[in-house]
Amino acid sequence: MDIKDTLTAAIQKAAADAIAEGVFPEGNLPPVVLEVPPKKEFGDFATNFAMQSARVFHQNPRKIAEEIAKRLSGDWLDHTQIAGPGFLNFYLKSNVLYDSFCKIYEAGESYGNLPPKTAPKIQVEYVSANPTGPLHVGHGRGAAAGSALVNLLRAAGYPVESEYYINDAGNQMNILADSVNARYLELLGENVEFPENGYHGADIIETAKRIIRKDGDKYLHMSEDERLTIFRDLAYKEKLAALKEDLAAFHVTFDKWFSERTLHPDAVRRVVEILKAKGDIYEKEGALWLRSTAYGDDKDRVVIRDNGVPTYLAADIAYHHDKYERGFDRLINIWGADHHGYICRVKAAMQALGHDPEKLTVLLLQMVSLYRGGELVKMSKRTGQSVTLNELMEEVGTDAARYFFLMRSLDSQLDFDLDLAKKKSNDNPVYYIQYAHARIASIFRQAKETELDAGDAPQFDKLTDEAEIALIKKIEEYPEEVEKAAADYAPQRIARYSYDLAGAFHSFYNKCRIVGVEPELAKARLALVTVTAHVIRHSLGILGVSAPDHM
Repeated sequence: MDIKDTLTAAIQKAAADAIAEGVFPEGNLPPVVLEVPPKKEFGDFATNFAMQSARVFHQNPRKIAEEIAKRLSGDWLDHTQIAGPGFLNFYLKSNVLYDSFCKIYEAGESYGNLPPKTAPKIQVEYVSANPTGPLHVGHGRGAAAGSALVNLLRAAGYPVESEYYINDAGNQMNILADSVNARYLELLGENVEFPENGYHGADIIETAKRIIRKDGDKYLHMSEDERLTIFRDLAYKEKLAALKEDLAAFHVTFDKWFSERTLHPDAVRRVVEILKAKGDIYEKEGALWLRSTAYGDDKDRVVIRDNGVPTYLAADIAYHHDKYERGFDRLINIWGADHHGYICRVKAAMQALGHDPEKLTVLLLQMVSLYRGGELVKMSKRTGQSVTLNELMEEVGTDAARYFFLMRSLDSQLDFDLDLAKKKSNDNPVYYIQYAHARIASIFRQAKETELDAGDAPQFDKLTDEAEIALIKKIEEYPEEVEKAAADYAPQRIARYSYDLAGAFHSFYNKCRIVGVEPELAKARLALVTVTAHVIRHSLGILGVSAPDHM
């Protein structure tokens, strides 16, 4: 149990004791929220618990604070101060901070990883873009968020599996084949009308060119059906391989790639039959409808069209049924904000199948707007189409792209400043954090030259400067940040924490020398920066951002 847990338990016990003594009436206590005060003179920790509990105890907050303060005890507490309308400021004995930090130092590289949990077993499905063309910046935001969430949940101790759902069975695959076929014929001098709903990207032309470079006009004299079948397969394999390559360059990998094709026809037919047997599928105008209004949807939905072809919803029902059947306790999907209305119908279908719809959480991804020179960037300079993820990585780098995507919560619009992302200055937040790690690496190199080593038992009580104490406290907050961020599915908290930690380190660096001071102080400070480096690496690792030794 760390000091915040100890202090929280002591406050709760003090309130319970006051209730037992009849000082406070019975009631549901509010949670104890502890914060590190902005200034050292306000104590090591502070809480507004007395003000939050005033409506429960029907007493003046300062009176509540006084009653709690006089019932607090522990060999870790120096004294308590009541401030303002009822804030409780806690001053810990000096050895508490150092004893706690000693344990952090001894934990080494494992610090930041919470104890393993056996449950819940979580699956995170994200990106899942159609394999018909390159990923754009919107996909990039989802890729950064999804992979960071997986890293975060694993750091918090949860068993997690990541998955990409390959939309490779719908009409978009026919459109892909039609588009490649049209470009192929055009390049060979044939007079052809480009499909009205075809894919116009430059990548389609490149695919057709590659086919011609390899096989020439080999396919020209085939029937169109034969040619389309071949081009559908060739283009699909090429687009999927390119998609995987771009994601790998963006530090994104998946435990499982799930093909929609594997759901047709058997898995789709099975769920339709189950729903029929339950009375939740009915026929109207030749089509089969899901009675989704019985489960909270605003209208019933077609699952099998009147021509016998399944809708996208039918495949999604089969896919999510498969997820539940694989034994996951919690399913997390990251979808674009335009899929908001789709959530209810999928959950309705899951409930109709007998699954708990509350196990499915859908996080909606808001739009990304790119700005260069203060102007909105709408199109790719290279293709005239949407800016691709690959182009973004080329312009600002993978690290900056990932960090900027992760600075804001998924449900907020993101304005991405390309000029700021490329800056090599402290104005750029990812540069600011990485520079802290590079500075620490420089300290290690200097320490090695002077044969300075922190050793196994640094005297941490030598660290008394305000900048040192602030850095220690920021480091001690890290496991709680990981836990809270994981509970809220909020990797942006880790992005913010890593920035604040870098700020605490830069303040320390500008004030406290390491090489050249008295030996025991130098060892303690070197140990402090050793832990700082680890936490920077760990937090950036969750974000999928590198921690360089040189800048």
